[in-house]
Amino acid sequence: MSERPGRRRLIQAGAALAASVLPWWPLQGAPRGRTASLKREGAAQPFDYARLKGLARSMAGAAYRPSAAALPPPIAKLNWDQWQAIGYRDDHSLWAGEGLRFQARFFHLGFTMRKPVRLYSVEGGQAQELAYDPAMFDFSRSGVDARQLPPTLGFAGFRLLFHTDWTRDLVAFQGASYFRAVDGDKQYGMSQRGLAIDCGLTRPEEFPEFVAYYLERPARDASQVTVYALLDSPSAAGAYRFLIDIADAIVMDVDAALYPRKPIERVGLATGTSMFLCGTNDRRVAADWRPAIHDSDGLQLYTGVGEWLWRPLVNPAASRVNWYTDESPRGFGLMQRDRNFDHYQDDGVFYDRRPSVWVEPKGNWGKGAVMLVELPAADETADNIVAFWNPAEPPRGGEELLFSYRLYWCRNNPRACPLAQVCATRDGIGGVIGQKRSYFSWRFVVDFAGGDFPLLGEDAPVEAIVSASRGQIEIISARPLRPIQGWRAMFDLRPVDDSIEPINLRLFLALGDQPLTETWSYQYTPPPPDRRRV
Repeated sequence: MSERPGRRRLIQAGAALAASVLPWWPLQGAPRGRTASLKREGAAQPFDYARLKGLARSMAGAAYRPSAAALPPPIAKLNWDQWQAIGYRDDHSLWAGEGLRFQARFFHLGFTMRKPVRLYSVEGGQAQELAYDPAMFDFSRSGVDARQLPPTLGFAGFRLLFHTDWTRDLVAFQGASYFRAVDGDKQYGMSQRGLAIDCGLTRPEEFPEFVAYYLERPARDASQVTVYALLDSPSAAGAYRFLIDIADAIVMDVDAALYPRKPIERVGLATGTSMFLCGTNDRRVAADWRPAIHDSDGLQLYTGVGEWLWRPLVNPAASRVNWYTDESPRGFGLMQRDRNFDHYQDDGVFYDRRPSVWVEPKGNWGKGAVMLVELPAADETADNIVAFWNPAEPPRGGEELLFSYRLYWCRNNPRACPLAQVCATRDGIGGVIGQKRSYFSWRFVVDFAGGDFPLLGEDAPVEAIVSASRGQIEIISARPLRPIQGWRAMFDLRPVDDSIEPINLRLFLALGDQPLTETWSYQYTPPPPDRRRV
């Protein structure tokens, strides 16, 4: 499988479309009654979501036309530090000075942001394009001479700010179809994508791009704002609507309409993209001084039949793709459960504050699978984790695919699991301490907390129910773990053949026929026979 671009490098996928591909609104004049500091292109035209879907459908009926525009030399040659030094002039924010709770500010092109997107303001059912203007940006520390920049350069994306803090943005749309948000800790982490195509296959995946955004003017006292996006790629076009509600947990209601140009082998809906380098369960890449480095530590699933699953993430030595087959899933998401600063010791990017993102499908999504793609990563700049819903029926060219879902950018899952949950996964050499080992085995230690554990008596006959797709399970135990007011399950896995193919494991705790915990799901890759030390 071809490795996708890294987190800081992923924007190479970009988002661009030549102006001639978006013929909907002509370019002339500027309407009255707008913020004086922002220039407009063309006359306002009627706009709503139905029209945007119609545009996407018509685009899908024509051949894909990638952008051929090249960045001007002063921008094309910028390095990371120079590009980051380009500031935005706050008085040029969209809706600045209008007494609203929101403002939008725009990202400049440069470094890996090489494909321009078009930005529109929407008000009263009318949309008007916003023109690029070098006066919107402060180039004083970047080394760029604004006089050398063309007036048609375009933007790289935008960010949203709320009236509670005009210095820190809460939501950003930038690069390909990527977007992200914070929770009340105001720390960015993982990203979402509008669409993934052929992710996890043996050939390079396709990165669809949001080529235009439409920002609807919010009501004066509203904590909600609506953003629309137009998507394009060689395989599909699409229209998106994001209703964004600002609170301690930011909630996004997403509606999407996809129009494939051709059959798509693997489509990824509600795609989450994250990073896992190392943690308590995986120290394969562990030369760093920090104990753990990850945006997310697990994939949580709430299946259509009501089962709760937790799959700890790993940084594999080789690419892995896992399917969790389901019908009408109730929710899934890449989550950051571990919130203990001491477990990370990172006082620069604060992994303990990274938001989780929970996906809640709306309506009947039918049969399919939540897919988890894990790629090898050598450092924390690579987004190596992807999770998405893959419908059982692959999209065909010429059809319309409609789906809606809700995203929660949050510290804790808003749909609290009533069962005890996994709070740590550890592993190491198996066997009995103090006794000579005669064969290789590997130990797994899983800690659970919450649920009904406080109701259990001291002698409650709690059992660890363990299964493996291959190998022999040994030395199973379950006992109270008072420091976390929970229980600890332990078992050894003994490989019974020389295969290095992954072994799938499942574990939960039960009292009689009553499950007490969510199901821990894991994939272990045994070492080659010559490395199975005893």
